[in-house]
This record gives sequence, C-alpha cells and structure tokens, in this order.
Amino acid sequence: MPPLIRPATAEDLPAIVGLLADDELGRTREDARTPLDPRYLAAFAAMERDPNQRLVVAAQDGRVVGCLQLTFIPGLSRLGMWRGQIESVRVASSERGSGIGRIMIEWAIGECRDRGCGLVQLTTDKTRARAHGFYEELGFVASHEGMKLALG
Repeated sequence: MPPLIRPATAEDLPAIVGLLADDELGRTREDARTPLDPRYLAAFAAMERDPNQRLVVAAQDGRVVGCLQLTFIPGLSRLGMWRGQIESVRVASSERGSGIGRIMIEWAIGECRDRGCGLVQLTTDKTRARAHGFYEELGFVASHEGMKLALG
C-alpha cells in the first residue's frame, strides 16, 4: 500500500527531526533529542502560519516514513512566474529504495502544477550522489550552480 502524504502536525515533529538527523550530514547539524529544541517548534509554527509553505509527511502503517518541505515562491523574473522549492526531503533509512521518495516528489510536483508554478527547483548537497541520480531520473536538470553563505 502506498504511503499517505499528509500535512505534518506538531505531533510529527520528533519523527521529522529524527528523519533529518538520520544520515551522515544530518547527524552533524540536527538534534533529535527530546524534548525537541524550541527552535524546531518555532520554525514549525512559522510554517503553519505561512500559506506558501507545506510541510508534509509520508505515513505508512501509522508511522512517519518520509517528509519534505514545499515552498511556493512568487517572483518577477520570467514574467512574474511562481516557483516551487522542495527542501528537506528524507525517507526513513529502512524504507529507502521502496519508492516513497518518488511518491513524495511526484506529489510535490503536482502541488506546484496546481498552484500555477512554472518550475520546480531543489537543492541537494554535492556529496549526495545517489540523490542526484534520483532527481535526474525524475526529470530534474542540474542547470544552475547553487551557493550558500552560512550566517552563524
């Protein structure tokens, strides 16, 4: 049975943070201890208030097995085109390769179409070679070089 893609709730936050921390990069930048760091709760509350944010989980057999954040971004370039930005895509390590990631990304693309977005974009760490291949299979093209500046 395919997972249910649904809006995340505050009760899902420990599972979501656990997913974010469950890989070599996440272990160094997330804190899955409970009680959760209040910054996670504040970020969740801000997303809930923003109509251009979707934080969703993939739920299967009563447990959270995946998550992603989808942001709708208005812009002036390309004749005022809206974009969809996909971030924080994670699938439980026990479920990787099962198709859950594909279902989540296809859901996000559909949401972007429904909102009238002209393109969907995402970033993925340069060290995640498997993720690059996964996104390319779904039609994404590495057309731009992304840059980040850490502020703290």
